[in-house]
Amino acid sequence: MIDRRIKFRHVQCFVEIVRQKSLKRAAERLFLTQPAISKTLKELEDILGAPLLVRSRAGVSLTRQGEVFLHFAEMSVAALQQGLDGVEQIGQRGSVTLSIGALPSVAARLMPEVVHEYRDLAPDVTLRITDGPHGFLIDLLRRGRLDLVIGRLGQPDTMQGISFTQLYNEYVEFVVRPGHPLLSEPDMHRLGDWPVVFPPEASAIRPLVERVLLTHGVGDIRDRIETVSGAFGRNFVPHSDAVWIISAGVVAKEIADGQLVRLPFDTALTMGPVGLMTRPDTPPTPAEQVFRLAVNTVVDRLPA
Repeated sequence: MIDRRIKFRHVQCFVEIVRQKSLKRAAERLFLTQPAISKTLKELEDILGAPLLVRSRAGVSLTRQGEVFLHFAEMSVAALQQGLDGVEQIGQRGSVTLSIGALPSVAARLMPEVVHEYRDLAPDVTLRITDGPHGFLIDLLRRGRLDLVIGRLGQPDTMQGISFTQLYNEYVEFVVRPGHPLLSEPDMHRLGDWPVVFPPEASAIRPLVERVLLTHGVGDIRDRIETVSGAFGRNFVPHSDAVWIISAGVVAKEIADGQLVRLPFDTALTMGPVGLMTRPDTPPTPAEQVFRLAVNTVVDRLPA
C-alpha cells in the first residue's frame, strides 16, 4: 500500500531535480525557494527510508534507490499529465467522438450499462456505436473506422494484427419460444425438424457451434436462417417454432423475462472469452481510456 505521507509535490520535486540536475534550477522551474525544495526532497527520503540523490559541486546524481524510484516517479507524473489532458479534451463539448464496434451479445447485454456509466464520466463525448458480426467489425477496426471493438475472441486468422484484452467468458445458447415441442423431449438430433436461426460464417461463434453439433453427432441443418441479428431473432423466434442458436448475452434479458426458454443442451464447448479489441499500433486516446474504465466498472458488476 502506498504511504499516504507521500504527496504529489514530493514526486514532482524529485523528478524535476533529476531533470535539471540541480536543486536551484529545479526550484526556479517549480517557482519554489531552494530551501523549500531541499526540505521536500528530505521529506521524501525520510518517508522512503533511503537516500535518493547525492549532492556534489557538479550537481546531483542518483543513488541505486533513486534510479529505481525515478522510473516509477516519471511514469506517475506522465500518467497524471495524460489524465489532466484527457479531462481537458473531454471537456471540450462536442469536439470528441469515440467509435465503438459491439458484437450482438455485447450490444444487448453490456453496452446499455456501459453507455450510462460512460456518460457520467464523459458526458461531452459523442459515442458512435456500430453492431454487427465479428468479421465486419474487425475490418472496420483495421481500416481505422472504429476506435475499438468489444466482442468474442475470433479465430486466429481473423485476429492477426489485433490486440485483445479479455473481460469475461460467454457461451452459446439454444433457445426457443415457451411451449415449443422440443422442450418436452429435448434432443439435439431433432433440430432439423424446425427452422434454425444459425450464426453465419463471418460470426465468431460459428466454429464453436459447428464443434458442438459435430460432438453430438448432429449432421448438416438444411432449414436454417443465417444471422446474428438480435432484432430479427427477438421478433421472429417468439412467434415461430424456430430454434435460435446465439450468444447468451444476446438473449439474457428475454430468458429472464420468460419470452424465450433455454434448451437443456450441453454447450460447454462454446465457452469463450469476450474482450476489447484494438489496433496495437494506435495508442489509446483519453476518451478511449475513460471508456475502458466504464467497461471494467460494468463488467465487475456482472454475475459470476
